[in-house]
Amino acid sequence: MAKQKLSTAARRAKAARDLAFAKTPARRAKKAHSQRERRKNPCPEGHDYDHKRQKCVSIGSNRGNEGEGTKKESGKTYNTD
Repeated sequence: MAKQKLSTAARRAKAARDLAFAKTPARRAKKAHSQRERRKNPCPEGHDYDHKRQKCVSIGSNRGNEGEGTKKESGKTYNTD
């Protein structure tokens, strides 16, 4: 994927938005859960933890939601226990 070509002001604004999103309670819970799972049972090379399926899946499959995109998932909550 190509790097976005943003102006300096837009780059700073995007960085602030991205950081704010990364620090939301839901994202922090998912990150912590993913870290716990990875420490218990590390994912193989080229795989990430999928919160919906509760297992390690390929990076492409996890990002693309099996070809369906992520619009339908918007706002869903997944088990992060």
